[in-house]
Amino acid sequence: MVTRADIAVIGGSGFYSLLDEVEEIEQPTPYGPPSDVISVGRLGSRRVAFLPRHGRDHRLPPHRIPYRANLWALRALGVRQIIAPNAVGSLRPELGPGTLVVPDQLVDRTTSRVQTYYDTGGAVHVSFSDPYCPSGRETAVHTAREAGWQTVDGGTLVVIEGPRFSTRAESRWFTANGWTIVGMTGHPEAVLARELALCYTSLCLVTDHDAGVEAGDGVTHEEVLAFFASNITRMRSLVTQAIESLPETRTCPCPTALDGLKLPITLP
Repeated sequence: MVTRADIAVIGGSGFYSLLDEVEEIEQPTPYGPPSDVISVGRLGSRRVAFLPRHGRDHRLPPHRIPYRANLWALRALGVRQIIAPNAVGSLRPELGPGTLVVPDQLVDRTTSRVQTYYDTGGAVHVSFSDPYCPSGRETAVHTAREAGWQTVDGGTLVVIEGPRFSTRAESRWFTANGWTIVGMTGHPEAVLARELALCYTSLCLVTDHDAGVEAGDGVTHEEVLAFFASNITRMRSLVTQAIESLPETRTCPCPTALDGLKLPITLP
């Protein structure tokens, strides 16, 4: 019997214990191997896949993550809905560490990442005006507030190339533009999910204030990892509850994102 999953979590190593009866899958793709083996198991009545974005040992920096392989592999396993936890910096003084932002917009400030499957065989223009699944966002916001999180419904995630953090000038510029949070991994995940007609919902945990928001030393990599690790049990609980609350039938616009488009490739 072929192993299948309906929902996927793309996140860090602390999420492995989400699943029961786990099977590890090496899923090949036309774009090379994904970040790591994919763990597939059961969470209540749902079949869920877990993929560590940076690899199990966090060996892959943000600009070297095989984003195309990751999303393709998940779809090939049957996944149609994705929850993606991210550690982010806050661009707003009032949004301190521990705040959960469920963004509704995205700004791409990356420079080297391939962000489409449709780079040969003719132009394919996929609508991306609203980057995230509305049903997934609604579920995430409701679940987080019920669980007692300080939750921000909506906001703009600006994704930078990395692996360095922002300069103070860049951070102040992001804030002046009205953007909310900054991270390194939310793109091209979101657009690749759209190009595969998947539902994609980002859960952004604020771990720090970005460099230009307040005086003092800039944030370090170790501080970000330590804060996220200290909140992993709570985040894991939130992801579990969100998965259990996701609709089994997709009535959002995501499944029809490719309708009317002539695709140069065959989707898995």
